Amino acid sequence: MERDFTSADHQFMARALQLAAQGLYTTDPNPRVGCVIVRYDQHREGRVVGEGFHVRAGEPHAEIHALNAAGTEAKGATAYVTLEPCSHTGRTGPCAVALADAQVERVVVAMVDPNPQVSGRGIKRLEAAGVQVDIGLLEQDARALNPGFISRMERKRPFVRLKMAMSLDGRTAMGSGESQWITGPESRCQVQRLRARSSAILSGVESVIMDDSRLTVRADQLSLDNAAAVCQRQPLRVILDSRLRLPLAAACLREPGRTLIITTDQHSEEKRRTLEAAGAEIQVFPADQQGRIALEDMLYWLAENEQVNELLVETGATLAGALLDANVVDELQLFVAPTLLGGEARPLFALPGMTRMADQKRLTIKEVRAVGGDWRITAELLAD
Repeated sequence: MERDFTSADHQFMARALQLAAQGLYTTDPNPRVGCVIVRYDQHREGRVVGEGFHVRAGEPHAEIHALNAAGTEAKGATAYVTLEPCSHTGRTGPCAVALADAQVERVVVAMVDPNPQVSGRGIKRLEAAGVQVDIGLLEQDARALNPGFISRMERKRPFVRLKMAMSLDGRTAMGSGESQWITGPESRCQVQRLRARSSAILSGVESVIMDDSRLTVRADQLSLDNAAAVCQRQPLRVILDSRLRLPLAAACLREPGRTLIITTDQHSEEKRRTLEAAGAEIQVFPADQQGRIALEDMLYWLAENEQVNELLVETGATLAGALLDANVVDELQLFVAPTLLGGEARPLFALPGMTRMADQKRLTIKEVRAVGGDWRITAELLAD
């Protein structure tokens, strides 16, 4: 049930959220979750006896780490958890049962798990065991930690984040295609972190050919203490290539991790075999009425078949414009450099059919932040 929360409740849930954020780059495809176990004395002064966070899929969940740290002091304590404790047995056991078996007295949950396998069941298990459960403390903060997991569970598609780097006059590359580097090293570090938190990186074949993109997370550019551990998981590389034009010598085919080519070409068996021999995986999609890959169908497929939570798009104007036109972009990350590239340079977005002011796509600016000598703008599309 929901209730009024104390200042101590807020303090300890805030700590649980801090812990959950430590798994930002490593938990995929699982959600980021933190847990703090607190014993209260007769004066209602709280003392942390155990805490933990989920590190990576297949390893113990946050509650188990916290319970192991608390030991026998978990009995009669309060557990603060950023996501409803799981109630099913997957690669690990149900955390709701573990909390009940440890005889915690109360569990404070930031948000109900959107996973249909769990949603509400963990809470019911705890309540059936006589544990008091309070729900909804700092819920929006908890949701902000897991936009992709929530999107995959509730909308059956990934959270789509479109990243673009541009000059002050809205250009992404010279007319020749030369683009390295518009932004500075601090911005490139931020892009590496966006890659690291993503399940997959999407690009169009034209952009990959032009830049010979590797689409990888690189430890030397992350500026993280655990950079080497983060790079153990490389996001899935997804390349839209309707006519199978990716060169066999493409750098992305030689990098650690998987490269998935999504195509509409059902006939070029020889091309497919040679690309697969070079390390690519091929997935054929039916073409839409314009002969292109149906973007929404692709997103649903990635969520269902590849468990993609957060999809980072790094591409050129055509695919970026198509995604915006299809209204499937959840967030824009725009890195703006204090430079001018001129009218002959390449534009940021190719948006078809926009001839009147009434056709414009309005944005909500969520944040503007200095990054080295550049600016990072976080925005989202206004609902139609």
